[in-house]
Amino acid sequence: MAGISLVHQVATQEKAVAFTFDDGPHPVYTKQLLDIFRRANGKATFFMIGQELDAYGEIAAEVHAAGHEIANHTWSHPDLTKLTLEEARAEVEKMDEKIRRITGKPVLTFRPPYFAVNEDILSLAADMGYQSIGAVNGEAKDWEQPGVEYILDHTRRVLGKGSILLFHDGYGKREQTIEAVRVLVEELAAEGYRFVTVSELTALSNPIA
Repeated sequence: MAGISLVHQVATQEKAVAFTFDDGPHPVYTKQLLDIFRRANGKATFFMIGQELDAYGEIAAEVHAAGHEIANHTWSHPDLTKLTLEEARAEVEKMDEKIRRITGKPVLTFRPPYFAVNEDILSLAADMGYQSIGAVNGEAKDWEQPGVEYILDHTRRVLGKGSILLFHDGYGKREQTIEAVRVLVEELAAEGYRFVTVSELTALSNPIA
């Protein structure tokens, strides 16, 4: 399976980006994000994990009902490269099943916790029908809550058409993330950008020959 890698950006001439949120859902922060994207008439992708989905299934249902994409971030957020392939498959499969129960649809996208992958994990995900998703703005490190301006600066400098952006709505205090996302959505909307799901973004791919 040579040539499989994490998708960080999609080659497209369209002014479209995909905001993604890891480790939720969360009863406060996820709802705030739903408000932001509703006002912007946009969609986002939520890479949920099992324990949070178990705890806040009704929030996940709201995410789906609002037209956003629910994606697979494993059941318990392990470093998959430190598990056996059977254990890694079980982590992805268990979450896949849980998401399907909420959406009634195939789950299309997967993000490995910590971006920890090797050829085996990438091949496993591809065999299961997944695209493995990265992000362009990992250096923003929003999960460390380094300050709203830090998150903004380290996102703006890598942002462009077809970018996949990483943020977190679960596990810890996320006020800085919410504020940074609010600012970015306003800025990008003013520049004429559309906010689409990861699956919608990858469908726009039209590499220039």
